[in-house]
Amino acid sequence: MTPVPTPADAVPADAVPVEAMPPLLDVRALSTEVLTPAGPRRILDAVSFAVAPGEALALVGESGSGKSMAMQAIVGLMARPALVTGGTALFEGRDLLACSQRDLRAIRGNRIGMIFQEPMSALNPLMPVGDQIAEALVAHRGLGWSAARAESVRLLDLTRVAEAGRVAQLRPHHLSGGMRQRVVIAAAIACKPALVIADEPTTALDATVQAEIMLLLGQLRREVGCAILLISHDMGLVGAFADRAAVMLRGQIVESGPTAALIAGPRSPYTRTLVAASLPSATARARPVPAGERPAALEVRDLTVSFPVREGLLSVGRARHLFAVDGVGLSLGQGETLAVVGESGSGKTTLARAILGLTPIADGGVWIAGADLRDRSAEARARIQYIFQDPQASLDPQFKAWRSVVEPLALRGETRREVLRSQAEALLIEVGLDARHLDRLPHELSGGQRQRLGIARALATRPRVLIADEAVSALDATTRLQVLQLFLDLQAAQGLSYLFITHDLAVVARIAHRVAVMRFGRIVEIGPVDRVLADPQHPYTRALVAAGAEHKAQSMPDPGMARHRTGPAGSSIAWRYRACGDGHLVLET
Repeated sequence: MTPVPTPADAVPADAVPVEAMPPLLDVRALSTEVLTPAGPRRILDAVSFAVAPGEALALVGESGSGKSMAMQAIVGLMARPALVTGGTALFEGRDLLACSQRDLRAIRGNRIGMIFQEPMSALNPLMPVGDQIAEALVAHRGLGWSAARAESVRLLDLTRVAEAGRVAQLRPHHLSGGMRQRVVIAAAIACKPALVIADEPTTALDATVQAEIMLLLGQLRREVGCAILLISHDMGLVGAFADRAAVMLRGQIVESGPTAALIAGPRSPYTRTLVAASLPSATARARPVPAGERPAALEVRDLTVSFPVREGLLSVGRARHLFAVDGVGLSLGQGETLAVVGESGSGKTTLARAILGLTPIADGGVWIAGADLRDRSAEARARIQYIFQDPQASLDPQFKAWRSVVEPLALRGETRREVLRSQAEALLIEVGLDARHLDRLPHELSGGQRQRLGIARALATRPRVLIADEAVSALDATTRLQVLQLFLDLQAAQGLSYLFITHDLAVVARIAHRVAVMRFGRIVEIGPVDRVLADPQHPYTRALVAAGAEHKAQSMPDPGMARHRTGPAGSSIAWRYRACGDGHLVLET
């Protein structure tokens, strides 16, 4: 769903004379299998590709294609029951598949930098992020801790982390998802590696941050001659960044070549499907809901969430608070979808958590169908449910699918196994699964199937409102389209209302009736999707739309206030909005 034009600052494909250089990484006939009770199962089947110094090569494919396993096999991160059964992976003339784990540890984080899709799995939750970056500098470059910490701050600043010195002292759970990923990228480039392997590095990031990160990786190529092996499902992103691409399907490379030629004239039917899925489409649009037929399913008034700001041991006087959500008001009509968009750290996920009661509210209130959610009655809680970005993390790995789906019903008192299984089967059918999936564990399902399972669980209590927090951001392009269509079908059938948290304006255009743009905890613009995206009035909204349309980094405007407001607990501001007609409002600055 990402557009494909190449950004002006990207390195053009013909800037790297690949044929004239010996490969930096040369993978030949790489094969892997997984040991199962039924016997070995082949995953990678004689995969071959090469990456030249300074080149960007993309391995592209949907979930289960084998692209991430290829990366894991190359750098020795593949764990049993998976194992390499054949092939070579020569890096700087050395076969990585024949190296000991000790030798590989000396290469990883040093000559080969690693960027993972899920930063929390790569970061130590108990250690300040600056120290985690410094750790690699101490281990591989021999710096002292003082110099390494100073360099870690510089690297955080390079990856566009605001207030890098302060952030370096924080632990991962204090940071947004986008900030955590930038920490991982800073660690990956710390030792100026010859090769950076980036496994879905921007999947869950907003459009502007995604563009900035890819631009940063492009700058790294030019400055230090670093090669990039990009693992991605997004043909739009690949088209904007990579010199060459290799398309993977079921453990084999089905097509490869220069990226521009591959996108302009794909030969494989599978490649054509990937290219088509990455381009905007007029299909699967949200069905219009007449304004006069929208009784409020959810109403948020002057909602404020604040956190105390640590100001040092010698600070005196009243403690100051940072306002993560700052006087937000919005309403959601019955059968309507309101998208909330903004960069990482804008406050959109904190807003969702506050609505659900997962984060304490400092001021304001939330009502669903007229009932005050602060009462937190069981009936009120059942009316609003949450769909998580990462279904793998939200599902108990030891629960079979049927048990995960009906867990909310079991918690409400239903204990008869046959009744619960029957209800689980009905819910699975609603979301496009069937009885075959009832007894499967989460790891036995694909990413799209796990997200469908999460949706089924959210539907178990028959809610009127669903809050979907980046619910499709981690899915490959074709699966994303299928899940979005599922949301639309469920809305049409059941009259559901959606608060859709996302960073992807293409998703907004596809599924939402209205959109609210958040920055620094405030709504800066809200209105009908077609009006806001076609004629954005706030400078920040214009930058978001431009970044999404052109797939290049935009300098973010700073109209008035450049960050979250801070002040005494309980202080509030009545924000003023300018009406632009037809429910289109813009924050006055």
